Amino acid sequence: MDMPRIVPVDVPGPDPVDLPSLVRQHGADRPDHPAIVAGDDITTWSDLAAAMDRVAGHLIRLGLRPNEVVASLGGVTPQHLALYLGTLAAGGTFAPMMISATPQIVAGLVTNCQARLIFADAAGQAARGDVQAQPLGSLLTDSADTDPGSLPAIAPTDGFDIIYSSGTTGAPKGIMHDHRFRGRQRARMAGFGFDHAMRLLVSTPVYSNTTLAALLPMLAAGGTAVLMPKFDAGVWLALAEKHCITHAMCVPVQWRRLLAHPDFDRTDLGAFIIKLSTSAPLTADLGQELLARFPGRMVNIYGMTEGGVGCLMDLTAHPDRLDTVGQVAAGGNLMTLGPDDTPLPQGEVGEIVGRAVTMMTGYCNAPDLTRKALWTDAAGVHWMRSGDMGRVDADGFLHVMDRTKDMINSGGFNVFAVDLEAALLSHPAVAEAAVIAVPSADWGETPLAYVVLRDATDPEMLRTHANARLGKTQRISRVIVTEALPRSEIGKILKRELRAPHWPKEKP
Repeated sequence: MDMPRIVPVDVPGPDPVDLPSLVRQHGADRPDHPAIVAGDDITTWSDLAAAMDRVAGHLIRLGLRPNEVVASLGGVTPQHLALYLGTLAAGGTFAPMMISATPQIVAGLVTNCQARLIFADAAGQAARGDVQAQPLGSLLTDSADTDPGSLPAIAPTDGFDIIYSSGTTGAPKGIMHDHRFRGRQRARMAGFGFDHAMRLLVSTPVYSNTTLAALLPMLAAGGTAVLMPKFDAGVWLALAEKHCITHAMCVPVQWRRLLAHPDFDRTDLGAFIIKLSTSAPLTADLGQELLARFPGRMVNIYGMTEGGVGCLMDLTAHPDRLDTVGQVAAGGNLMTLGPDDTPLPQGEVGEIVGRAVTMMTGYCNAPDLTRKALWTDAAGVHWMRSGDMGRVDADGFLHVMDRTKDMINSGGFNVFAVDLEAALLSHPAVAEAAVIAVPSADWGETPLAYVVLRDATDPEMLRTHANARLGKTQRISRVIVTEALPRSEIGKILKRELRAPHWPKEKP
């Protein structure tokens, strides 16, 4: 079955210059400027441009053809980034695999993307399993100098990368981007001070779009990336001060851990221009604390790796709207759909769908899944389904209520977990909260809460506290105290893992 053709919102003028060309330009214009800092090792822009082209030539000699896939199992290293850029320069499509996944999942992903070549380093060995991979570390030393003029030209619709979803709601899907997608994405970051003077602290994995949404625009801008192999709040703060970091993209759980670290208030973070947050809800209380204690502008990005749905929330500019995820990004459109997929009037709660200047090509070798991810309007135009429930208010701010799969139907009423979680988080003893649906003989489903505490507190008292702030149909049936909530590698709460013991048959 053919893949649906997804057409993004048009943008006047030419498409952005391809990333390999920009890397070469930076190598020529600022050859000695640091491009990548990893511990005591510094890779200059001339070093990075030369490494990129050497890797590209080596991949072509290994038989890589245009738009074929190169897969990787690697850590946050200069060598891994050189492979990424070299694949693009060779005309290939890069597929960074999740090194946190099981070998069985990785084997399935390699089969799904039909990778032409596979490379792995020490960080990816545990996930590699029986997958045959070449050593990533020897790639640069085995590669000879390559004339950039001998490398293929890159078209905007050529494949750029395949990013596998975190699998928070099921098996990972390969989300395909072309060069046009990534070029337009980085163009949206221009207003955030992305230039050759920026210093970006990278503390999330290369296979995560959270990382790439900031790292790729930094590479295009010609700045400097300081790499962290693994996030640690104390090390992050030390690196931020040492390197006078100006930009960082983190997930909310990382921001929370940084603020809670004993070194935070004595760390000089005055060089920060902007802090970016994405991939999970940024709660109002966390947003307020970031505004009060952390220098620099604070912006939350709500969106999908698939594109189509995207909002920007400038917390610094709108400190009174922290209960929202902001307004639709430039070039985008949002609406909500009712249960029968009919568009709803502005202000009504429904499933959020969107169109934007950035839209995925589709899910890799999965036309049926791609169709399920789309809503087609009366004019035959495709919109991306977000899987989130929400509403757009009169000022154009989007209020996200819940994931459609996480919504609780209690006694015929739709209950949004986010409202119940907010009621629990209003108690000072509650550090984190997650509410799920569990079976109920009386109501069909009823809300059950898991909480992580700052201080020892009776869970029944927390339930009473929350229910006093909720409506009759929203009331929580039970509160369970846990040491930690299950999370993905980039900090998303895995509610399916919380639900699993309570739904042995009925709930997927």
